[in-house]
Amino acid sequence: MDARPYDALLLVSFGGPEKPEDVVPFLENVTRGRGIPKERLVEVGEHYFGFGGKSPINGINRELLAALRADFAEQGLDLPVYWGNRNWDPYLADAFEQMVADGVERVACFMTSAYSSYSSCRQYRENLFEVSHDLPIRVDRLRHHFNHPVFVELFTEFTRTALAEVGPDAHVVFVTHSVPEQMNEASGGPGCGLYERQHLSVARLVSESLGLDAWSLAYCSRSGPPSQPWLEPDINDHLEDLAERGVTGVVLVPIGFVADHMEVVYDLDTEAKATAEKLGLRFARAASPNADPRYAAMVRELLLERAAAERGESPERPVVGEFGPKADTCAIDCCVNPRSQRPVLA
Repeated sequence: MDARPYDALLLVSFGGPEKPEDVVPFLENVTRGRGIPKERLVEVGEHYFGFGGKSPINGINRELLAALRADFAEQGLDLPVYWGNRNWDPYLADAFEQMVADGVERVACFMTSAYSSYSSCRQYRENLFEVSHDLPIRVDRLRHHFNHPVFVELFTEFTRTALAEVGPDAHVVFVTHSVPEQMNEASGGPGCGLYERQHLSVARLVSESLGLDAWSLAYCSRSGPPSQPWLEPDINDHLEDLAERGVTGVVLVPIGFVADHMEVVYDLDTEAKATAEKLGLRFARAASPNADPRYAAMVRELLLERAAAERGESPERPVVGEFGPKADTCAIDCCVNPRSQRPVLA
C-alpha cells in the first residue's frame, strides 16, 4: 500500500446540476465559447427538468468518493481523496485550493472517463493545467482504464444479468457517447481513431466472454450542426433497423459511461426504451460501474501502479484485449482539438 510519491488522489469528473435553477448555468459552463444561444440551452435543459433539474452524476460521485475512502481505509492506505468537477460545484479550482491549504504537494488524478478522445481526456487535462499551473503542486493523470480487467469484468457481469431479463436470444447493443468523426480520428494521435477502436475492443471482450453472436456498437447524445459528421448509428435509428431485421429483444450496455448520469437515464432509459416499446422490442439496460466497491478497488490499483512507476519500479499493468496499457503521459499531438491551442497537462 505504498502510494509514494503521491500524497493525495483527486477524483476528476464532469459535474452536473442539482436543482432546476442550476441547469442553464451548468449548460453555459459546458458550452462556453461555442456561441450557443440561451434559448437553445433552455431547450436542451428539458432533459434535466424532466428529472427535477437534477443530474444523477454528483450523487454517484459522492458514493464513489465514499467507496474510495472506505477501500483505502480497509486496505491500510492512508491517503486523502478529493473531488473536483469541470463544469459544476465542486469545481476543480476549489479542490486545488483545498489541497494546497492541506499541504498536498503531489496528486494523482483519476478521471471518470475510460477512453481516449478530446472531450474525454485532453479537455480535462486542459482544465487541470489551467487550475494548477501556478500552484505549488505537481499533477499526474492515471492511465485510461477501458481495458483494465476489472472494468471489462464488471460490464460482462452486468450484461449477463440484463440478458437474463430479456432472454438469451436478445441482440446486445453496446452504447457510447457519439463524437464528431474528426474528434474520433484525432483520438490517440492523428489518424488513430482510438475512441471508436477502444469501444469496439471492450464490446468484443464482453461478447466473447458471454459467447454472444448478435451484438453491435451504437451511439447516443449527438449534438452540433447536422452538417457535421458524427459517429453513427444513433441508438434509436439502430433499434429501428434491428426491428426491421427481425430482432425481438435488445439489451443496451452503456460501455462508454462509468456511471448512470443523464446520457444514460434520459438517452437510454427514457428515449431508447420508448423507441424499443414502440417497436415491440423486449428491452433491458445493463448497469454501470457507478460506485461498485470493485470499481473503487480498481482505482486504488491504478494509483499504486502509477506510484510504483514514479518510484522507478516496474509494476504489473494488467490489461485485456488487443491494446496494451495506455501510457502514463500523452504525446503532444494526442487527441488535439483543431479549434483550440490551449496549454495542457502532460
